[in-house]
Parts: sequence; structure tokens; C-alpha cells
Amino acid sequence: MSVSTAATAPTLCAPLPVLGRDVTVPLVTGGEVGYAALDYAASAPALQRVWDDVAAYAPYYGSVHRGAGYLSQLSTDLFENARRTVAGFLDCRPDDQLVFTRSTTDSLNLLAAALPAGCQVFVFETEHHAALLPWKDARVTCLDAPRTPLQAVAALERALADREPHGPALVCVTGASNVTGELWPVRELAAAAHAHGARIVLDAAQLAPHHPVSVRDLDVDWVAFSGHKLYAPFGSGVLAGRADWLRAAEPYLAGGGASRRVTRRADGGVDVQWHESAARHEAGSPNVIGAYAIASACEALTEAGFDSLVAREQYLVEKVRTGLAEVPGMRILSLFGDDAPRVGVISFVVDGWSSSHLAAALSAEHGIGVRDGLFCAHPLVRTLLDGDSRDQGECGASGAAPGERSLDAIRVSFGAGTPDEHVDRFVAAVRELVTRGAKWRYHTRDGRCVPEA
Repeated sequence: MSVSTAATAPTLCAPLPVLGRDVTVPLVTGGEVGYAALDYAASAPALQRVWDDVAAYAPYYGSVHRGAGYLSQLSTDLFENARRTVAGFLDCRPDDQLVFTRSTTDSLNLLAAALPAGCQVFVFETEHHAALLPWKDARVTCLDAPRTPLQAVAALERALADREPHGPALVCVTGASNVTGELWPVRELAAAAHAHGARIVLDAAQLAPHHPVSVRDLDVDWVAFSGHKLYAPFGSGVLAGRADWLRAAEPYLAGGGASRRVTRRADGGVDVQWHESAARHEAGSPNVIGAYAIASACEALTEAGFDSLVAREQYLVEKVRTGLAEVPGMRILSLFGDDAPRVGVISFVVDGWSSSHLAAALSAEHGIGVRDGLFCAHPLVRTLLDGDSRDQGECGASGAAPGERSLDAIRVSFGAGTPDEHVDRFVAAVRELVTRGAKWRYHTRDGRCVPEA
């Protein structure tokens, strides 16, 4: 995408109300300031609408499934209606299953446990650890980081063409990078996978909060995402897609709710008939509030309109990228180049600064929350930083000198609840710190850069 230098904002929708928008935090230099939450890629603040819906339901909380009481029946209806709402949000096929999980990580581990014997998994080194690491019982082919979307599709096609014929195979790919924010060619990768007899799972953790996700339109076999990135509280997630591998697999957890019938054998053992529905992988008392919160977030985003939300976010993306480009020694990280479409996730390094030091100063002196490090995507960040894997130095030191390679990066991320003032203050704070230096002294404690008392 091209970077706009327009000084005035176009007519855009207002930010969606989120929790924490009125929170103030203390500064080490004295006084307080409104907190600028710019770490949406890790956890987005809950929408006020979601919180209000959950609060309205809380007095009616009851046990789910099989309860005869009114509140149990109400909670069961709420839980199953939430399943239908989220399936509609994802545009699932009629015979797809939707399983409520704890997170994207939990969803992909569930799918990993359901892989058929001998399944081969293909994944790019650019993936989040949630997509890189669950496949321990499968044969994994890790593909090098592509530098264009076309390279990604071509690399996958070559790898699939070389695989063992007729065996099961799965491709796992992100929809939007949690490091660069760049959108991946999901539809084209799905077509390549299916052309070679493989299936594909979409990690939509960073995509679903920013863009509509249609299982049918993208032609993916499964999609996984987390509630806490979709403006819902922690502890809930979704795996939705093809039912056959999920039905054939052993339950993800063994216990009540997953079992349909349990009988005692004469030899003292136990025989179990497991459910074939999504309940097969939802043993135990489910997180009703978490499921309801995700459904509420899906409804809120749909009603707000993704066209409006995307337009406003792209304005903020251009504002941040334009502002950072003017900072001396700034390098914005990218795989696919400046013109690649992206969501509100931007990572960067600055000559002369350790990322931990700069992030700590943004928080302590300006009340701005960002993230520093390798973002649970170590191979990708190290590739973008030219493969440097040295240990991080002391945060009070100058970090990477001009011309040297940085050790890790800073990530700023935002979304539907971010006001203009937060990104304006962020850009101004980075410029001030880089050009004038920090006003406070910092040191390393327990591996983190913190201001001295």
C-alpha cells in the first residue's frame, strides 16, 4: 500500500467503545496521562458492548447441558446460539463443526491431536509459535520465509508436489502476520493445497479482528482464532471446519460432556461411546461466558461494518507509517514490501536503541503500551533482522549502534477501538525519545528493562 501524507483525516467512523478508554496511568516524570493501549496484536481491549452483554447475562448463569432448571436451559441455549452466531460470522459450511476452545493455540493443538496417522504438515517459518509448534506427532516441513505472496504460493506448490503421494497432508498458514501485519494470500494457498490433495487450516488470530473471514470464500478446511484478540475477554477461542478428522479422533480431553454413554465391563474396565458432534472435544463444563462474549464481539463487528472499520484502520496505518518514516534511524520490518496490504500491526527497530529500552521509556514517560521482543515468532523476526541471534544487551546501553543489526524489535498494534490521539501521541513520543533521548534512567531487572526507582 502507498503511504499517504494527507494532513487531515477523511470522514471515518468513530472508534468503537472499549474498556479502559478512560484509564489513566502514572508517569515517572510526574503526573498522570490517559493510557494509550497499542498492543492489540497481543490482546485487544474488550468492547464495551461485549462487557455489557456479559454483565446482563451474569445473574442468569447456570450449568450447561442436561440441567432441568430454567437457568440451566437458558445457559444451554445461550451457549449453542453462540456457536451458531460464530459459525455465521465465519460463513461456515452447513456440515462444518465449530468447537469452542481456550485460544488459537488450543485450537491448533486440538487439530494436531486429530491428524490422521502419517499426516505431513507444511508450515512457513514465518508463523506464530502457535502454528509452528503443535505438530510434534506429524512429519513437519518448514518452508523458508517468502519475500512476495507469489513466492509463498510457488514454494508451497513445490513442497506439496514433492511430498509422499496419496498420504494425508495439512497446510497451516496465517491470515495476517502478527509481526508485520501483512496479509497472506490465503485463497491462493488454499487452492494450491487442494490441487495437491492437502487440507489447510487458517490461523485467523490477527485477521478476524480486522477483516471479514469467510470459510467458504477462502475455501479453507479449518479456521482458528482467539476471543481475546477479537475484543472479548480472555480464555475463549474457536476451531471451525471439516468434521471428519475431528469425529475420527480421540477426544481432546476425556471426561463428562464428551461422552454419550459409559458402561462398566465385566472385567472391571469401562466402555465409552463418545459424541460425534463438537461436544466430543468440549469435555468438562464449558466456558459459557467466553463463548457468549465471542458471539457478542462477532455481532458488534458485523453491525459496525467491516468496510468502515477497515477504512479507518488503514488511515491509522498510513498515519503511523508516515510518522515513523520521518524518525532518524528507523527501520520498519516487512516481508512483502511497503505496498503490501496489511492490518494495524507494525514492527520496527531504531539505530542506537535496544527495543526493550525504547518500549520501557514509551510506557514510563508517555503512558503508551507497546510490545518488544520476538513476538512468539522467533524465526520470522530473526529472518527480518538478518539472522542476528545474539543475546540482548543491557537496556540502559545504547543497543544496536548505527549500521549494526538489532537484536529484537518493537511492535505497535491497534484496531477498532483506537482513537487518533493514541497513534499521534505514539509517533510524537518515538520521535522525541530518538532525537532527544530518555528523560529517566533505566536498568535491567528479571530480563526486563524498567525505570530506576
